[in-house]
Amino acid sequence: MAERSAADKAGQGGRRGKGMYKIIRTEGRAKRAQLETVHGTIQTPVFMNVGTVAAIKGAVSTEDLERIGTQVQLSNTYHLHVRPGDQVIRQLGGLHRFMSWDRPILTDSGGFQVFSLASLRKIKEEGVFFHSHIDGRKIFMGPEESIRIQSNLGSTIAMAFDECPSSVADRRYVENSAARTARWLARCRAELDRLNGLEDTINRGQLLFGINQGAVYEDIRIEHAKRITEIPCDGYAIGGLAVGESHEQMYHIIEETVPWLPQDKPTYLMGVGTPANILEAVERGVDFFDCVYPTRNGRHGHLYTNQGKINLFNARYELDERPIEEGCGCPACARYSRAYIRHLLKAKEMLGMRLCVLHNLYFYNTMMREIRDALETGTYAAYKKRKLEGMQAGERERR
Repeated sequence: MAERSAADKAGQGGRRGKGMYKIIRTEGRAKRAQLETVHGTIQTPVFMNVGTVAAIKGAVSTEDLERIGTQVQLSNTYHLHVRPGDQVIRQLGGLHRFMSWDRPILTDSGGFQVFSLASLRKIKEEGVFFHSHIDGRKIFMGPEESIRIQSNLGSTIAMAFDECPSSVADRRYVENSAARTARWLARCRAELDRLNGLEDTINRGQLLFGINQGAVYEDIRIEHAKRITEIPCDGYAIGGLAVGESHEQMYHIIEETVPWLPQDKPTYLMGVGTPANILEAVERGVDFFDCVYPTRNGRHGHLYTNQGKINLFNARYELDERPIEEGCGCPACARYSRAYIRHLLKAKEMLGMRLCVLHNLYFYNTMMREIRDALETGTYAAYKKRKLEGMQAGERERR
C-alpha cells in the first residue's frame, strides 16, 4: 500500500480527534461554527464541491479548487466502488492521496442511488441489490458494505447508508423506509467502530453522519430525528429533499426537523441547492450543503452572479467585453470576457466549460464566506435580504 499522508496518520489513534464541533456565534437559528477533523478544520456554513467520481466535472484541478477557496470535496461511494473500485483506491493510499487533495472529503454512502437508480435496484432489509449503470453487473450494497467501501476510500466524513424515498411516496411506504434507515444507521455505526479499531484502516478518525428521512411528512421526520439521534454520530443530515417537492415544502420540513437534531452537532442539508435555497436554509439552522447546480449549470453556460443567473448562450453577450461579473475575483473574470467565453461554449471548447464551472464554484464558495462573515458580525438577516433582492432585481431587469 502507498505511504499514508500525514493527515491520514493523524487519525491512527483510534477515535481520537473526532469531529469537535464548536459554535462560534448564532443569529436566530443560524449558526457560525467549525468542525475539526483529521484533515483540517471546516468553517461553517460550508458548501461542499461535488466531485462524484473523485473529480469536479469541467476539467477543474486540485490547484484550481484550492485557488477558489474550496474547503470540502464530496465524492460518491457507489460510483467509486463501480469504477475504479474502492480496493484499487485503498491500495493507492486512499482517496486523499489518489486525488492529491489534503483537505476534508465527504463520501456520500450510495444511498441516493437507491432513489436515482430505481429501475436497476431491489431493496431488502439486508441492503440493496443493484445492476451497475456501467456494465449491468449485479452489485449488493448494505450498511456494512457501504461503510467498508468508505473506509477503504479513507474519507474524512462517511455518510450512513439510507433509502431516499420519493417525495410523492405514500405514507405507509415512507414510514417503513424511515424505520429501515434508522436500523441501517445502527449497523453503520457498529461497522465503522469496528473498522476504526483496526490497525490497517486508512483513516481511523473517520467521522459518521446519520441521515434523517421522512419525505414531506413532518411527523415522520420528527420521529425519525428522535430515533436516529439516539445513535451517536458526528453530525446529522436531512436527506430526501430537493427531489420533487416545492421550495415551500422543503423550507417547512427544514423548519420542523432541525430543532429535533442535536444543536451541538453539524446539520447537513443534502443535495441543496440554489443560492436562495442555501440562504433560506442557513437561516433555519443548516450549516453543510452540497449540490451539482454550480458545475452542471456552468457546463451549460448558466452562470451565477450577484445580479442573478445569466445564460451566456444568449445573443446579447456576443459582443460583451465585460467579465462575467464586475469585481469577481475568479480566474475566469480576472482575464476573459463574456464574448470570448460565449464563443468557447458555442465552439464546444472545453476551456469554456472549465471557466464557467470555476466561476460558479467561486461564486458559491465566496457566498459561503460572506455568510460566515455576516453571522460573525450579527448582520446575517440584512445580508440575506440584500443578497436575495440583488439577484431577483437583476433577473427581472434582463427579462
